[in-house]
Amino acid sequence: MTAQDAPRRKKIPFLQKAAFGSGHLVNNLLPGALGVFQFFLLTAFGINPFLAGLLGGLPRLFDAITDPIMGYVSDNTQSKYGRRRPYIFMGAILAGLMFIMLWQMNPEAGQLFNFWYFLLMSLLFIGANTIFSTPLIALGYEMTSDYKERTRLMGFAQTVGQFAWMIVPWFWVIIANPNLFDDQAEGVRTMAWVVGAACIVLGILPGLFCREIGQENITNQANLTLKDAVGNLKDLLRKMGEVFKNRPFVRLCGATFLVFNGFQMVASFSYFIILFYLFNGDYELTGNWPAWFSTVSAFMTAFVVIPIITWMANKVGKRNAFIYSTAISVVGYILKWWGFNPDNPWLMFMPIPLMAFGIGGLFVLMMSMTADVCDLDELENGMPRKEGTFGAIYWWMVKLGQGLALVMSGAVLALVGFDQNAATQTAETMTNLRIADIVIPALTASIAIWVMWGYDLTEEKTEEIQRELVARRGEI
Repeated sequence: MTAQDAPRRKKIPFLQKAAFGSGHLVNNLLPGALGVFQFFLLTAFGINPFLAGLLGGLPRLFDAITDPIMGYVSDNTQSKYGRRRPYIFMGAILAGLMFIMLWQMNPEAGQLFNFWYFLLMSLLFIGANTIFSTPLIALGYEMTSDYKERTRLMGFAQTVGQFAWMIVPWFWVIIANPNLFDDQAEGVRTMAWVVGAACIVLGILPGLFCREIGQENITNQANLTLKDAVGNLKDLLRKMGEVFKNRPFVRLCGATFLVFNGFQMVASFSYFIILFYLFNGDYELTGNWPAWFSTVSAFMTAFVVIPIITWMANKVGKRNAFIYSTAISVVGYILKWWGFNPDNPWLMFMPIPLMAFGIGGLFVLMMSMTADVCDLDELENGMPRKEGTFGAIYWWMVKLGQGLALVMSGAVLALVGFDQNAATQTAETMTNLRIADIVIPALTASIAIWVMWGYDLTEEKTEEIQRELVARRGEI
């Protein structure tokens, strides 16, 4: 970055925001579609639940390794096209193609063949998606140095990304529709082409139109060669240690783990409560109510909650906005007790606007604050900037929370006495399930507020850090 270029990093043009948002749409669409499609491993391709569970869990171990490596590679890449954009462009194409190939299975091939085929293709897909996703997240941290514009960027990107969660719930309906496909396997294979093609087209846009920080002031980058691999691994571990010593960042990770983990633990409970409590196990009466519940939640998050949180953050500060929005979500969780009412199913939508402040505020604010943390890290540890490493570790914590939440969710279902083979559930089971559906996310959100209470990277402190960095780099 030249001295003349420095001021222009403040305001991001709309085209770049739109392109970055399209990348976040892909970043949500791929895992969202994967979660829905994996249900059909059992019903469409005849893989037993235990093996299906392994197919869901084993690739995540690979994911935990590749994320920080890709973050390190992206941070240290030297290219005339930038540190992030080449990977985003190539990764979008590879991830879309691998998603398509992942689901081109045939039930007649047999369970064992399909298991090994899916496991291998899952590893390739996760690798490709990491090449796309990790540099994309890092790119967002460096697109602007302005404290408030960072929140506007993340708010815009998260709004666009919510379109994925409006679409994904309807994949269940489309794939299982006998009027559209001869069987579910055909539905999965066909929809995989649709999702993969959409992700390629939308995913390459950030690589084409977004602008990175200038590389001329990025110094001390590692040489990414095979002969330096051992040294680079040691350097990666050292820099990961620096990341974990960054106290504001540790608070961000802890709060995210709590809010997201609590939300994910009970995410599936709404479906069971709608089915077994509101409609007494009648699948025909339940119909599309669960899909509408998810779609309305995403709609409210995108067009009501995120704009309010973006405005709030730029008025009262990011930390305070997180505390207020998370507290509002706790009220929403409590209102679910009255919202799920068998006498009036429409009341299920009542708590949604308040609940949406939890997840809706989480990633907008945390990603904006992580960008501020990257400035603090440069001040304390020097170059090169580590947006890729910070992004990889942050999202690794998100994925860890998601994995633990899935395990704990099953444990809670067993604890409350839920019987997956029963046509209806007992009144005691549903009461206990409804209590867990409220208490768990409300409790974890409350603890997250306590964790973030001591977060001290304010707007004034961030601007002071940036002034010191500008002077250190010789910028104007």
